Amino acid sequence: MFGGSIVALVTPMHQDGSLDLEALGRLVEFHVEAGTDAIVIAGTTGESPCLSSAELATLVRAAVEAAAGRITIIGGSGSNSTARALELTEIVRDAGAAAALVVTPYYNKPTQQGLFLHYQAIAGVGLPVVLYNVPGRTACDLLPETVARLAEVHGVVAIKEAVPGTDRVKRFRELMGDRLGLLSGDDATAMDFLLAGGDGFISVTANVAPRLMHGLCQAARHGEPRKALALNDRLEGLHRALFVEPNPIPVKWAVMNMGLIRSGIRLPLTQLEARHYDEVRAAMARAGVEYRS
Repeated sequence: MFGGSIVALVTPMHQDGSLDLEALGRLVEFHVEAGTDAIVIAGTTGESPCLSSAELATLVRAAVEAAAGRITIIGGSGSNSTARALELTEIVRDAGAAAALVVTPYYNKPTQQGLFLHYQAIAGVGLPVVLYNVPGRTACDLLPETVARLAEVHGVVAIKEAVPGTDRVKRFRELMGDRLGLLSGDDATAMDFLLAGGDGFISVTANVAPRLMHGLCQAARHGEPRKALALNDRLEGLHRALFVEPNPIPVKWAVMNMGLIRSGIRLPLTQLEARHYDEVRAAMARAGVEYRS
């Protein structure tokens, strides 16, 4: 459940910014057919800071219903308030998610002990918890030694590690062995993470090229580095192009131009600037992704 190719799904919206549940159903089908192993609803790529509690519940319930047991649904429930994170985790639990993805508290810079107690409390909700460490966005780094302590907490099942490179995965294995699932949160170095002993990734690129990302994951996990390298070569352009502006601006534009969603996005995020169109289109073409607009 907590390995393989997992997509950090965009949240489809109408042009006025309201949720587009019909498009959400299309996206779920798209990923079931492409072999994606799990879907994260309302993560960073899903514009979680701009969703209300009611919208979070609606999205998770709709995704679970559309999945119909064919693909795992994980709900994003992080906050920089422990009380709020507990509330959100209860919401995704009650909406039927199989697990919660919980980002480290951002902006207020807790200590390592504060992080441990934060996650320990959330694990008590009774839903499997995937830790999410992305210091580049949060100004907070969940260190491997703290992760090792959390690996002993009932309900903590995996970590999404968005520190680029392979040093962390090696350190995690030294400290914890196989007690937690190790998921890369950095598309550009995900292949190296897997070849170093990771279990999978939670990916932005998988929104656009899910079959290739699933194939890359399978090859890297099953001892086929040459195949993994060949697939990653086709994906490298997307890994770069989907971050020419802050995520999820470029990926929503790409998925819209695949004909899967409308153009809706919520402030303070804006539409992709036209000067980046050619770069994203070229990366899509290199990965064999059909551009329909």
